[in-house]
Amino acid sequence: MTPLGRQHPQAAAALVSRRAALPLLATSLLAACSTTPAPTPRGKVKGPQATGQELLQSDINRVATIAMRENLDALYRLADKLYRRNPAEWRKGNAPNRTEAVNLLRSCVEQRFGWPPLQERRDIDALALALSPEFADDRVGSFIYAVADTMIVAHGDRTQFFLIDSLDAQHLYNAARNVEVAIWILAQRRNALGRPLLLADEINPAERNLSYEREFGKIIARLDLLAQVMTEKYRRAVISYVQTLVGGQLLQFLPVR
Repeated sequence: MTPLGRQHPQAAAALVSRRAALPLLATSLLAACSTTPAPTPRGKVKGPQATGQELLQSDINRVATIAMRENLDALYRLADKLYRRNPAEWRKGNAPNRTEAVNLLRSCVEQRFGWPPLQERRDIDALALALSPEFADDRVGSFIYAVADTMIVAHGDRTQFFLIDSLDAQHLYNAARNVEVAIWILAQRRNALGRPLLLADEINPAERNLSYEREFGKIIARLDLLAQVMTEKYRRAVISYVQTLVGGQLLQFLPVR
């Protein structure tokens, strides 16, 4: 390699110039990084506080309980959203305002009370009535209550799960499909005046609001995942039993004396 002192004068000058520019380039890059805005906080994962009841729950029980809690809370958020877009619905009941209407709905679901406009109907029968074009009562509350009741019935009429409880994977799967059908009916069916049963998702040149569909999609996904988990639970139990039988014969220490 030719020493720097023996290089062509122009080449040597260019090399020195490039080396001198390196600190300036590094400084510019650091300055650019420092002006880049920090990521916007999007919240943190929060779990429920531990309780003594958890001693009576398996891992699957906890998953089912948390999934049910998330699904019910999602339905209450949907009720509030639907009441906002359809204020005439909550005014059909006895609640003084939208917030109290949601609170009343939550109480009826959590305490397993009936919802008067549904005329003592439950699960899919309640859904059919709430989505019928001629239904004249509070359709928002009735629809959300019916979806919640369908889910709870599919979970064995429980919202918390313990060691003695079991879940039917097919019932959970069916509940997910029922929610899908209910959403499709809500979007497609019209009343006698040709209007949507409820104003929900909206797509137009000025706005694209799909928050309802996304929230319902999360509910369906949780139901499907729990159904798969329950199927896997029983499948793995059979596999573990077979492994125990086989392993009991093959995985034995042999005498060395």
